[in-house]
Amino acid sequence: MDRSREYVLKTIVAEMPPEVQLTRIEFEGPEIAIYVRNRKAIADKLDLVKSIAKKVKKRVVVRIDPSARLHPEEAKDKILELVPKDAGIDPKSMIFDDTLGEVWIKAEKPGLVIGKGAKLRHLIMAETGWRPVVVRASPLESKTLNIVINYMLSESDYRLNFLRHIGERIHRDVIFKTNYVRITALGGFMEVGRSAILLETRESRILLDLGVNVGAPDYEHMYPYIDIDSLKIEELDAVVITHAHLDHCGLVPLLYKYGYRGPVYVTKPTRELMALMLRDYIEVTQREGRSPPYTEKDLLTLILHTIPLEYNEVTDVAPDVKITFYNAGHILGSAIVHIHVGAGLHNIVYTGDFKYSNTRLLERANDKFPRVETLIMESTYGATKQQSRREAEEALVTVIKKTIEKGGNVLIPVFAVGRGQEIMLVINGAIEKKLIPPINVYIEGLVNEVTAVHTEYPEYLNRELRERIYRGENPFTADYFNIIEGRVARPDIIEDRPSLIIATSGMLTGGPAVEYLKLMASDPRNTLVFVGYQAEGTLGRKIKDGLRELQVITSDNKIEVIKINMDVYSIEGFSGHSDQDELLRYVRNISPKPRNIILNHGEPTAIATLSLLVKRLVRNNKLGYQANTRVYTPMILDSLNLSARR
Repeated sequence: MDRSREYVLKTIVAEMPPEVQLTRIEFEGPEIAIYVRNRKAIADKLDLVKSIAKKVKKRVVVRIDPSARLHPEEAKDKILELVPKDAGIDPKSMIFDDTLGEVWIKAEKPGLVIGKGAKLRHLIMAETGWRPVVVRASPLESKTLNIVINYMLSESDYRLNFLRHIGERIHRDVIFKTNYVRITALGGFMEVGRSAILLETRESRILLDLGVNVGAPDYEHMYPYIDIDSLKIEELDAVVITHAHLDHCGLVPLLYKYGYRGPVYVTKPTRELMALMLRDYIEVTQREGRSPPYTEKDLLTLILHTIPLEYNEVTDVAPDVKITFYNAGHILGSAIVHIHVGAGLHNIVYTGDFKYSNTRLLERANDKFPRVETLIMESTYGATKQQSRREAEEALVTVIKKTIEKGGNVLIPVFAVGRGQEIMLVINGAIEKKLIPPINVYIEGLVNEVTAVHTEYPEYLNRELRERIYRGENPFTADYFNIIEGRVARPDIIEDRPSLIIATSGMLTGGPAVEYLKLMASDPRNTLVFVGYQAEGTLGRKIKDGLRELQVITSDNKIEVIKINMDVYSIEGFSGHSDQDELLRYVRNISPKPRNIILNHGEPTAIATLSLLVKRLVRNNKLGYQANTRVYTPMILDSLNLSARR
């Protein structure tokens, strides 16, 4: 079917009824914006946008012409009149964006502002001329979300020009009728950390993730290989980020430092979490006396160029490439990326990091796609079988009970995103079931702000937790959770025995967890519990492998040796990654079956082990794999021409 720019414009004009008074059509990023003057007519045309989008196979949005919008104060009164009072709208938080014609509405119950089938949202636009953007008002307000929203609104004129510039590039007509699909491994292959993949076609260049390895011993192994000839910033069409961990997003601001002004596609939670993690990375690097690879200005420039997408939303990112995000089950907002190249030329599923089982926090990763020729799958635990979630929770509760009985404290280093919230839910559940007494739980570091972001986006959480939050039973706000501001350990907390301390960083590469370790290590009553992956070279890995002495620099620049007399446990079942059994189950269940399987994001032993098992699995004729299905284990800088492999 014709998908040319001319066809799209002609179809939209033909479909628009005269009474809506079409004024112009703009290509705004991946969306086509239809501007109309008769806002009242829109209320009767709820299916019009869906019908047009289905015909042109594009994302379509209707905006009201500026001449037909109510004055903001008048519009605010009308919105408060239309929306039920128990929606919990704060009138002072309502912000009007003149450039995009949008009104940002913060509500305790966003669903009541949107209405069933989005009818109330359409009615608000019809009555006021302003397109509602509804944001959840959370009991744990996210400072990061407020900063992101206010900054983007303050730069609204620039952002509109950016979207229109990108829109012209995305929706240009395809030049080459024949094509190829090639991927190049820039980082995160035969290793964990600095994930980055370059996807190339005849028409476009797209980066899939761009991370850093914070535990690397030197710069050579810290950053992906982005100085290759085929990666030219001026030719880059898009960057796609699967989730907000630094090993997947940590180097993106560097692109803007060196002139990239294209889009970065993320989910909304990833945008907020990424801003938080990158800002912290800059500050931590500076505190350690090193120069960060970019500045906060570069980070703000990145945020300005983000384009958030919802799950299951097909989106054009280049003339010949569409992407769709699906739930990855790894952390809040994490995405598996389905990439559709050309008119059915090739379809890639890139898992990023994913969890193929339900957790207290998230639903398991998606495994159903429209088409798949190539699967790029993470292999972090390709050689390891983890405890079940139930066994891991029981083990953690047992360790906590044992430490409480000794009158000690438990230190749990966590990744700020995902693991911190998961452990909070486990502890909350244990206290509610009276498995442990309601002792003080101190939460330090980035965990607090990240938890606030979770409460802003309950729709991304698993069903049970989501419904609890909607009912006003937010487990993250329990009385025994003590939010501690600051980045250094507090000796007075150590004196509160027994208690629990949840702090970053998860691999003891820095942050308050390391400071608490120094204060607690020598006391045999205390316990250190690892609940996440410990990468090679990190302090966490060294202690896990048997290190029992810490060398620290005192305030007078002397070296002090601290004996690690506390108990040390490692509980693997809390990982946000799929273990070996889950990875193999994913290969069994993915539908349709790919003809290429590429393994990445794993240490060599993990990838080698998983590769043998996957090859054995795909030879099983009952699973539906073709006889010529290939399994690849590339090294960094290897390239694969996927479209040539049949």
